[in-house]
Amino acid sequence: MSLHNNKTQSILILGAGCFGLSTAYHLACQGYTRITVLEKDSNVPSRFSAANDLNKVIRAEYADPFYTDLALEAIRKWQTDPLYSPHYHQTGFLNVTSKAATDGTKQVIEKYYASIQNHSGFDGQVQRVRGASGIKKLVPAFGGPVDGWSGYYNKLAGYSHSANTLKFVYEACLKKGINFHLGESEGEVESLLYTSARAGTVCIGAKTRGGNLHLADKTILALGADVPNLIPDIGKQVVGRCWGVAHIQLTADEAKELEGIPVTNVRDLAFFFEPDRETKKLKFCHMGGAFTNYAWSKDGLSLPYSSIEESQFIPANDERCIRQLLRELWPHLADRPLIDKHLCWVADTDDSDYIIDFVPGTGTSLVVLSGDSGHGFKMMPIFGKFVQTLLEEGKQAQSKWQWKTSKPQAASAWRSGESQELAGLVRSKL
Repeated sequence: MSLHNNKTQSILILGAGCFGLSTAYHLACQGYTRITVLEKDSNVPSRFSAANDLNKVIRAEYADPFYTDLALEAIRKWQTDPLYSPHYHQTGFLNVTSKAATDGTKQVIEKYYASIQNHSGFDGQVQRVRGASGIKKLVPAFGGPVDGWSGYYNKLAGYSHSANTLKFVYEACLKKGINFHLGESEGEVESLLYTSARAGTVCIGAKTRGGNLHLADKTILALGADVPNLIPDIGKQVVGRCWGVAHIQLTADEAKELEGIPVTNVRDLAFFFEPDRETKKLKFCHMGGAFTNYAWSKDGLSLPYSSIEESQFIPANDERCIRQLLRELWPHLADRPLIDKHLCWVADTDDSDYIIDFVPGTGTSLVVLSGDSGHGFKMMPIFGKFVQTLLEEGKQAQSKWQWKTSKPQAASAWRSGESQELAGLVRSKL
């Protein structure tokens, strides 16, 4: 048996978000028998995971056809895999701009449209939508003026209830015999453990805040935007960035009227989903250039706030954009209180590529899974196999996902504007 194919080796995964759970479950399904997961929250879904949310967009629009093909593969799993399909809702994806959008923002929509219009996987699935009449014909529930909205509609898309997906996969992991240690004392990692070997430095596991040592043949970091806390060198290629998320509470009758509406991204204002079927909450996120946190972090890194409570707000400009969106969609809801406001943190790379690789200088003992750049959750049904390939081949052959020694070149057009520092921003009122 090849050392790289040794399925009895011990695997320690740090983080029970979408990357960590997907990896744990997939490896267990492939015959790996000694898997342990550490998570600093006391429950799964973890409140520290960006995927602990009512919903995440599942769509395949990419300027890079490499990710388009992967996303289509993932969508097929969302549609058919009994582990994932109960949480997937193929409501379609309406990607538009408002009348007030800049020419640059409108051009981004055109690039997305071109990326799927010419792909065989979307034959018959995509249509142009222009003006208020076209928008309202497609979505009669949009009762406001929606004047000048323009873009396209993609039937082959939708969303998943992401928190429920995490919970479902976690429970499946437990049934597979995967060991979980949760909570600040048992599951939060204070430091990685290293030793010297003939081939160099080797990671042999991790130490928790409570002083527990977990030794392993392979240690896998799936900590999202928090990963630079343990390996600061990754800060050259990964930046902790966040976006503001908010909700309004609907009545059962109001939610019923909006049931089945497509995931809608009004790129210059905000994106939203059909109301959550259990809570009747309607979620919004203004997709601007994101926010960083260099001012209060160490080593010149942008890191998430250390506590959940510190992230319970959105910037005032985000609320202004959401209010404007509501005035154009449903004027009677425009002054409804915004609730459950929070910042959603992701590990962002300027080129939007994932990092799925061994950490340099540690041989094949330490793996990092990061750089989700806000498009990681949709890959959850297939992400684990990327990690299995790395472990068994002993190197990352896909250059896009290799560890980079310098800041990657920006190549993505999905961000709207430049990042802003959180320090000094005006917060939306409670």
